[in-house]
Amino acid sequence: MENNIFQLQYAMDTFYFLVCGALVMWMAAGFAMLEAGLVRSKNTTEILTKNVALFSISCIMYLVCGYSIMYGGDIFLSGIQDVDVTATLGEFAGREDGFEGGSIYSGASDFFFQVVFVATAMSIVSGAVAERMKLWAFLAFAVAMTAVIYPLEGSWTWGGNAVFGMYNLGDLGFSDFAGSGIVHMAGASAALAGVLLLGARKGKYGANGQVNAIPGANLPLATLGTFILWMGWFGFNGGSVLKLGDINSANAVAMVFLNTNAAAAGGAVAALITARLLFGKADLTMLLNGALAGLVAITAEPSTPSALQATLFGAIGGVLVVFSIITLDKLRIDDPVGAISVHGVVGLLGLLLVPVTNSDVSFTGQLIGAATIFVWVFGASLVVWSILKAVMGIRVSEEEEYEGVDLAECGMEAYPEFSNK
Repeated sequence: MENNIFQLQYAMDTFYFLVCGALVMWMAAGFAMLEAGLVRSKNTTEILTKNVALFSISCIMYLVCGYSIMYGGDIFLSGIQDVDVTATLGEFAGREDGFEGGSIYSGASDFFFQVVFVATAMSIVSGAVAERMKLWAFLAFAVAMTAVIYPLEGSWTWGGNAVFGMYNLGDLGFSDFAGSGIVHMAGASAALAGVLLLGARKGKYGANGQVNAIPGANLPLATLGTFILWMGWFGFNGGSVLKLGDINSANAVAMVFLNTNAAAAGGAVAALITARLLFGKADLTMLLNGALAGLVAITAEPSTPSALQATLFGAIGGVLVVFSIITLDKLRIDDPVGAISVHGVVGLLGLLLVPVTNSDVSFTGQLIGAATIFVWVFGASLVVWSILKAVMGIRVSEEEEYEGVDLAECGMEAYPEFSNK
């Protein structure tokens, strides 16, 4: 009987992990659609190419060395070791609560769940550098980001390793449940380094601090992308519970789903109202980014807040992202999709909100953890981007930017029936 229960729980936890991983993988489609909708039509094919290619590169590089750096073990050659069923069953025997607190899922399912997180971090970079970066320079950076930069900071947080042998973030009271800092702020930090070296798009900023709007080509596509990301986020946060096969875990999963949805809704409404007050109009792009900001804000701790608190946390993120996008434009930091604001600024907010509902976490620990992630990812990314700029260049020519990077980089147009100017 105990053996049957154990096998059922193992199967449930493994299947749950795989389904959540598939939901997170579906977020790649969300990023692709969102970014394709928010860039001009002449840059659509290239942004789609980047999103498919970066996901593929992320999967390969994390398999080759990223997972080993983050969690240890040579999985590329030796494979992933699954649970020792005999030993685990002995520990499981006689427990009325099931194997609560243990990890009884397939090791392969764990890798699959982790690798789609890596791709998510890299997808954040894609939108921020859109419309003027060379495709192959971006893909070269994707190799470095997913093979070393992200896995190393992941080893200091989820991997439990000391930061360069000096201090352990967990011991300092740092916690990031599903990755507001580890995934989202890390991706935004890498994006910021690239954007600073890359410069703004031609015509984005004029004299005397003037900011010129460059509308996206397909807002229905951007809206679809946002809903896909919203849906995928249930796997992103829900899967981070790590298991489903006991009562407490099942209740935790339900609460995480509830809070994730509530935060997104709060962020969307708050951003819409803020845009109306500031601009006098209902700004769809701010509404979309508000929903994403709410999701990022709750990602660091979706299990301990009440539904009301989650809604308020998301609303704070929705308001903050509007002001952040405006501020970055004033600073002439050109981010076509608002990725740095959504994932970076609000990612930091998410980390700082954790101690409000989780008494085991300290503000000091969160600040140290956030600083560690930012300094490492931003610094390492700046070095890699600088090397790429010196060796192969990272920006297309002014003529290629005017004609569109679709033709310059891919030799085809996404909408050949229409003028792309």
